[in-house]
Amino acid sequence: MVLVSETGTANLRWAGNSLTTNGVTRGRSVTVIALRNADRGTAVGVVRRSGLRDDELPDLVRAAEAASAEAAPSEEGRPLLTSEAAGPVGGDWDAPVPATGIEVFTDTARDLGRAFRHGAANGTRLYGFAEHTVTSTFLGSSTGLRLRHDQPAGSLELNAKSGDTERGTGGHSTWVGRATRDFTDVDVDALAAELDRRIGWAQRRVELPAGRYETLLPPEAVADLMISLYWRAGARDAHEGRTAFSAPGGGTRVGERLSPLPLTLRSDPAEPGLECAPFVLADAPGRAVTAFDNGVPLGRSEWIADGRLAALCQTRYSADLTGLPLTPEIDNLILEGAGGTATLADMVAGTERGLLVTCLWYIREVDPQTMLQTGLTRDGVYLVEDGEVTGAVNNFRFNESPVGLLSRVSEVGASVPALSREFGQYFPRTAMPPVRVPDFNMSTVSQAS
Repeated sequence: MVLVSETGTANLRWAGNSLTTNGVTRGRSVTVIALRNADRGTAVGVVRRSGLRDDELPDLVRAAEAASAEAAPSEEGRPLLTSEAAGPVGGDWDAPVPATGIEVFTDTARDLGRAFRHGAANGTRLYGFAEHTVTSTFLGSSTGLRLRHDQPAGSLELNAKSGDTERGTGGHSTWVGRATRDFTDVDVDALAAELDRRIGWAQRRVELPAGRYETLLPPEAVADLMISLYWRAGARDAHEGRTAFSAPGGGTRVGERLSPLPLTLRSDPAEPGLECAPFVLADAPGRAVTAFDNGVPLGRSEWIADGRLAALCQTRYSADLTGLPLTPEIDNLILEGAGGTATLADMVAGTERGLLVTCLWYIREVDPQTMLQTGLTRDGVYLVEDGEVTGAVNNFRFNESPVGLLSRVSEVGASVPALSREFGQYFPRTAMPPVRVPDFNMSTVSQAS
C-alpha cells in the first residue's frame, strides 16, 4: 500500500493588537506499507519520507520491504480491500490538487484590524493565530485500490488580555476559538465582542476554595472531554479489560446505559460543515485503526444512542474478536441531546449559583480503567449568581472522568460547531452542546493564569 499526501498550509499570527507574521508552505509525504506473509501472520514494514524525488521512490519501497523482513507478524492482518470491495467512495484521482494561500485570510485580516483598534482604545491586547490547511491524500494498493480524499481544515484562536497579566499584576485573560473549512463563516466581530464581554465580567474578582460546584461547560470545553473519551473508545482495548468501556468479567459495556439523558454521540463523514474522509485512511497497523482496513467505507456511526453505549471503534480484526459490528474510527464527532435547544446564555440565566468554565487545559489521563482525567481551567472561570455572571474566579485543577460526567449531566443545550482548545489542532471537526454538571470536581486551587 502507498499513501501520498499533498499539503498546503497558510498561517497568520498576531500579538499586542498587531499582525506579526504570515506564511505559506507546501509539502508532500510518501508512505509505503510493505506486507510479508509469515507462518504466524503478516509482517508489516512502514517507511515514510518527505521531500522525495521521483528517482528515490524505488529506494523507499526497498526500505519498507526491508523493514517488513525484520518485523514480527501482526495479528491484525486481514486481506487488503479491492476497488470493488471499497466501492465508489473516493474523489477524482486525476483532478488538480487544491491549494491554499494567504488570500484565504483577506476578510479575516481586515476584521482583525478593526478588533485591534477597538482593543487598543479599551486597554485590551489581542493575541492569536489562524491557520488553513488543505490536504489531498491518495491511497493505492497492489490489489488495485485507488482512492483519494481532499480535506480542508482551518481554525482561528483569539486571546484577549487586559491589565498587566504578563507581569502578574492584575488584569484578565480570556480565549475563544472557531474551526472552519474556508474562513467564510468566521465572524471576528462576534468573537471580539464575546471577549469584551468576558473582560467586563472580570471587573470583580472572587476567590473560591476547591470543591464540587454546579458548573456550566461551553461547547468548546465539552469537545475537550468528548474527544478524549472517543480516543479511548477502542473495542479491542475494552474487550481486553483495559478501559472504562470494559465489562466486569470480560467483554465490553456495549448496550449499557451511560447517561440518564437521551444523549447521542455520533460520527458521520457526510455531516454538513464537518465533512471528512468517507473511507479508512491509516498509515500503519494499530489497535483502534489499522492500515489493513484502508479503503473500508465509512458511514454514520452512533457511539452512544439514547444514553446507552452503542458501539466502539473497531477494526476488522477486533470486530471478529468481539463479535460486534464493524464500526471504524471516523474523523468527526457530534454530541446531541434530544430536544436540547438552550444556548449557553440561556443556561446561565437559569443558574442560581454556579461556575461558568470557558476553557480547559493540559488534560491528562490518570486512570484508564475509569477514564479519570486531570487538567486545569484557564483563560476564564466565572461566578454565576441569580442568572447573571457576577465576577471572575480563580483557576482550579480538576479531576473528572468524561464517562462519569455523562452519568451526572443534568442539562444539555443545542449543539453547535466547536473547537477544542486542547485537541482542536488534531481533531477540529466537532459539534457539541453546552452542558450543566451539578457537581464538577474542582480538586485544588491553581495559580495558573
